[in-house]
Amino acid sequence: MVPENKIDSDIVRDLHRVWHPCTQHKDYETVPPILVERAEGIYLYDRQGNRYLDVIASWWVNLFGHNHPRLNEALTAQLDKMAHVMFAGITHQPAIDLADALVRLSPKGFGKVFFSDNGSTSVEVALKMSLQYWRQTGKAEKTQFAYLKGGYHGETLGALSVCGLDIFRTKFEKVLAPNLPVDGPDCFRCPYGLQRESCNAECFEPMEKTLCENADRVAGVIVEPLVQGAAGMMMYPPVYLKKLQAICESLEIHLIFDEIAVGFGRTGSLFVCEAHDLQPTFLCLSKGITSGYLPLSATLTSDKIYSAFYGDRSDLFIHSHSYSANPLACAVANETLKMLTENNFLQTLKPKIAAIKEGGKLFDGLAGEFRQTGMIAAMELVKDKKEKFSADKRVGYQIFLEGLKRGLFLRPLGDVVYFIPPLVITEEEIAVMLTTARDCIHAVLKKG
Repeated sequence: MVPENKIDSDIVRDLHRVWHPCTQHKDYETVPPILVERAEGIYLYDRQGNRYLDVIASWWVNLFGHNHPRLNEALTAQLDKMAHVMFAGITHQPAIDLADALVRLSPKGFGKVFFSDNGSTSVEVALKMSLQYWRQTGKAEKTQFAYLKGGYHGETLGALSVCGLDIFRTKFEKVLAPNLPVDGPDCFRCPYGLQRESCNAECFEPMEKTLCENADRVAGVIVEPLVQGAAGMMMYPPVYLKKLQAICESLEIHLIFDEIAVGFGRTGSLFVCEAHDLQPTFLCLSKGITSGYLPLSATLTSDKIYSAFYGDRSDLFIHSHSYSANPLACAVANETLKMLTENNFLQTLKPKIAAIKEGGKLFDGLAGEFRQTGMIAAMELVKDKKEKFSADKRVGYQIFLEGLKRGLFLRPLGDVVYFIPPLVITEEEIAVMLTTARDCIHAVLKKG
């Protein structure tokens, strides 16, 4: 254990009082948390003045760098008017503008926006809307959801019921709704021996079988389109989504796209569904919507879905949050959308995406796979022939520690080292990020 007299007094108070998410606090006995004093652009600065490149955009939320003057101005301008007001029986301009912009910028089938305050909740909203829609349209037997075994959609109990990762759900299994897990794409270990760049999503077969056999009781299917984040940035081709949309339409099953992590430019376009001409029934958004400034989420759906809730008092959708459509969050989200859509911003990502692809060659010779979708990239490390390292080696954690020494804030998913930097990162900074990460990996693997 690090002696307390060697640790900043505020860190000592943190260790006595604070319970951090997704953290085994025993690790803090040897490596205390970083006390970040300020953040600027793509960098975090600790109390000792050390600088860390924020490789993962502070849990995938930061788009335009920390402390951005335009976002700061949008926030303070709204603060001068109103910080918060309830959103039932009251509305306000920032929310109206944001809902209008989201509908205008997303596929044409969306007509309504329901605001909440975090990604898990935007998924809960989609699940509940789907269930209630079927109940109110005479198909109350549709009560289950199909989901991918590598899928992650949040950690509230409803979202966990469509989570395919044991690390999140096992301890709560007995109280989760009995939904339908489906073997999904694993392009690195493709059982058909195919390549994601040229296949026809032959791996769609398990999903097709599940939906056809259970169509009468399946309310919807939920997926993270193109990239399964928490599973280790597992990436798969858009043809899988095309097939999924087609069968959902033919069997009258709702299609839910969880674009919480992959929306707002992460894959190179504003939304995956927009870029690939797809029309899900529900679109769940959060994370980058405010560029990391304040909690906010949105669930988009069609006027057709909305119409089933319009009429009798008993038909209304009861799902409320004290901070729904918070004006400060909506104001920053509006400015974020302006910045994403003006001056061909998304086009400026193309050379950066190319730089990441070129930089991926730095990892040639390392066991595993370097994969990339737009501004998201990952290096999956394996022992040999796609065999994973034993968990007790904690290879990813050791790489995290090595990164801190070298000025990178990485947070590997198991033994997958991934990169989701702020979109404003430069090509030169991309080169530094990837070169330093490679050096960290080499240093750890060399130790054995």
